[in-house]
Amino acid sequence: MSFHNILVAYDGGMPSVKALDKAMDMVRHYPESKLTVLYVYSVAAVAVADSVVAVPASIQREQFLEAQEQLKQAEAQIASIPNATSVLLEGSPGETIVRYAKQHDNDLIIVGNRGFGPLREFVMGSVSHYVLQHTDVPLLVIK
Repeated sequence: MSFHNILVAYDGGMPSVKALDKAMDMVRHYPESKLTVLYVYSVAAVAVADSVVAVPASIQREQFLEAQEQLKQAEAQIASIPNATSVLLEGSPGETIVRYAKQHDNDLIIVGNRGFGPLREFVMGSVSHYVLQHTDVPLLVIK
């Protein structure tokens, strides 16, 4: 079975690097395939008592610049693949990956098995688990 429109979620962590490597291997075997590297960064609000406080603009800017820098590393890796592109979006990672895949008719999503630190993953749930529960697109989770 070949896939023609592959989406790989990337956050610069080792699991996402492995996911990107696997996606690139697949695209090399099926040259007609398209590869999209999606980096989703989130600007979290801070809860204080009964209020939600927005993150200062300077920190939001830092997060955006860090996301751009991480994505540049992926772009360097995919530069040799003709049908490869990258996308940077802000939002909830799991929700954004699922929505993007649906809107762009991806026929495979590849993610690393972890994208968060252990505590954050425990509290919020992992991106890979969210995608698994909410997408109709085949999902490949790379360990």
